[in-house]
Amino acid sequence: MTSNTLQDWQPARLPTAPTLVGRYVRLEQLDPQRHGDDLWQALQGPEADPQMWQFMAYGPFASRDDFAQWLSANAASRDPCFYTVIDRASGTALGLLSYLSLAPQHGSIEIGHVCFGHALQRSVQATETIYLLARYAFELGNRRLEWKCDNLNLRSKRAAERFGFSYEGLFRQHQVRKGRNRDTAWFSIIDSEWPAVQRAFEQWLRPDNFDAQGQQLQSLQALRE
Repeated sequence: MTSNTLQDWQPARLPTAPTLVGRYVRLEQLDPQRHGDDLWQALQGPEADPQMWQFMAYGPFASRDDFAQWLSANAASRDPCFYTVIDRASGTALGLLSYLSLAPQHGSIEIGHVCFGHALQRSVQATETIYLLARYAFELGNRRLEWKCDNLNLRSKRAAERFGFSYEGLFRQHQVRKGRNRDTAWFSIIDSEWPAVQRAFEQWLRPDNFDAQGQQLQSLQALRE
């Protein structure tokens, strides 16, 4: 019989890094003063994705002041712990997301509250954003990285699978969101899977994986396989 005993187990550390830097993006802990105007334009401006708020517990916001209050509450929180996504080429904030459900005693952490402006969605920058948060999560000593979403949110489910998360099951009637039922789909990456997922991310993000038009030559799934 295989033992479930963990040898030399130490709880994970909490996320404290103020900045995570990649080739295409820089993730900064949310600062409403520095990031607020860009985020308002990205998430609620004329070019914003109107479907983004459909499965969120909040938004869209009636005014800039309401949005500012929401950002301030997020910035003060440590669980969730929010990061702003900054495009390194332009210096513009394009979206935000967070760690949440922090359980360092179990080595578990989640990526969620993904609010990406239209320019960030389905982009190299978006993929690198998830890679940076996933890499840091496992560097902190976590055994498990979670992704959860409304089961009707097909875009989020496809994204989780593309990023290398494994589907674990459905929590039926898990929550009530904006007056409607939410069945929650659960996904995860565990520490034994992360090295292969990490290699695929890093190979996919290499500049030589893209042609002159910026189209990928190999998909993330192909690189994992």
